[in-house]
Amino acid sequence: MSTKLVIIPTYNEIENAEKIIRAVLALEGEYNILIIDDASPDGTAAAVKELMKEFEGRLFIIERSGKLGLGTAYITGFQWALEKGYDYIFEMDADFSHNPDDLPRLLAACEAGADYSVGSRYCDGVSVVNWPMKRILISYFASVYVRKTLRVRIFDSTAGFVCYSRKVLETIDFDKIEMHGYGFQIEMKYTALKLGFILSEVPVIFINRKEGTSKMSGSIFGEAFWGVIRLRHRQITPKKQN
Repeated sequence: MSTKLVIIPTYNEIENAEKIIRAVLALEGEYNILIIDDASPDGTAAAVKELMKEFEGRLFIIERSGKLGLGTAYITGFQWALEKGYDYIFEMDADFSHNPDDLPRLLAACEAGADYSVGSRYCDGVSVVNWPMKRILISYFASVYVRKTLRVRIFDSTAGFVCYSRKVLETIDFDKIEMHGYGFQIEMKYTALKLGFILSEVPVIFINRKEGTSKMSGSIFGEAFWGVIRLRHRQITPKKQN
């Protein structure tokens, strides 16, 4: 069995689904994929299930009843991955903004001693391609805001390209994770740090999606802004083991 699982949430990603699946499964090292689809009306789930016949035992899908939030999608995937015994669990977007060829680099950082690694746009300058300047500034200064408010050394706290070792996800109490949009990424990274885990930021080049539409919204930024303030004053404790 593979020890590596890539979790990819999808909503209306019919243009990208097959291509990203084939790109990840073509990598050396036998990565598996779990798609979390939130009832995409464009047929994304059906396309994935057709591919499952070709990639039996390596490609899986969980279909949910609607758009339930990025954070809950990943938590659903994390719980599934832990139940199935995976040692390294990745977060990744479906739209090729995260380069599948960087997955082995995130894995290597964990195998070299980190407990979790982040594909970082900002740890080595600004590495973003084809984003409007306004969006680059919002994203960059959001990470600056998180770094200053929470007093942590994370250069890309909102990044959604992450590799977690199993022990990190076993220790985090998912029931206490409050943010469900992109603030979820901030909360997970901060929680892991507060629990004593070692983070490694791996410089990557982020390329804006070429197909499909962005799922970003103003409410996502609002949740993250106020959530970070609440997070600063919250006591972080590990999950109680049965």
